[in-house]
Amino acid sequence: MTALDTSIAIVGGGAMGSAIASGIVRTGTVEASRVLVADHNQDKRTALEKLGIRCFSDAAAMAALAPDVVILAVKPQVLPATVRGLGELLDGRLVLSIAAGVTLGDLEALLPASRVVRVMPNLPVRALSGASAVCAGTRSTRQDVSLAVALFGCLGSARVMREDQLDVEGAVVSCGPAYVALFADMLTRAAVEHGLGAAMAREMVLVTMRGVAQQLLDDKDHPRSYMERVTSPGGTTAAGLRAMEPLLFEAIERGVDAALTRTADLAAGRGE
Repeated sequence: MTALDTSIAIVGGGAMGSAIASGIVRTGTVEASRVLVADHNQDKRTALEKLGIRCFSDAAAMAALAPDVVILAVKPQVLPATVRGLGELLDGRLVLSIAAGVTLGDLEALLPASRVVRVMPNLPVRALSGASAVCAGTRSTRQDVSLAVALFGCLGSARVMREDQLDVEGAVVSCGPAYVALFADMLTRAAVEHGLGAAMAREMVLVTMRGVAQQLLDDKDHPRSYMERVTSPGGTTAAGLRAMEPLLFEAIERGVDAALTRTADLAAGRGE
């Protein structure tokens, strides 16, 4: 693909920030020399510099280079202080925030002279198989939203949503990798309980999960239809599903509700 003619500055080189930076470089979406990352951790900077990414220990020094886009990849609790520390350097810029629970209203109040777009990605962007929700601010343009979709779409899938949908997307999709990892761990533990070796069981479970996800994506199949194809009437799979489904659905509902409650707490400044 042809690289986008834009410069990207990422404030925060943690798990998400580094995944975004490395992903857009690896896919050729933006040339490495036009990707900037600020983080206080030397080891994180060194790892990114190996990809040709320009790194800074000071976010203000990076922002002073007037990048086209600034991605705020910091925790919600520290975002206000981070923005205040950058002062007027973000004026007139397109600012993408990935901070969960920090609303467009809050962001636009903190950044009165910037164009703001909220993005909710998840960690599989590191494997170029992430899912990101994009929501436009009141001052952002169609071009701004298209650019955000292009940047995060190269890391997997990016869809435009209303802001009232973002928290649900975050509780389901952004938290989803941990949920899926938990399910893989539970299946592995069940296999071990019944006599399989842990390493062998884990590998087989993970390969199976990858294969199912790929088939569902390739065939555009509904998960329920897929289940029906692999479930024989009166068979072992049917027995397992009958025992699992009600308990699993209740557990997932409770998990998503808890994540939404925590999102609301963070948005209201309750706890860290």
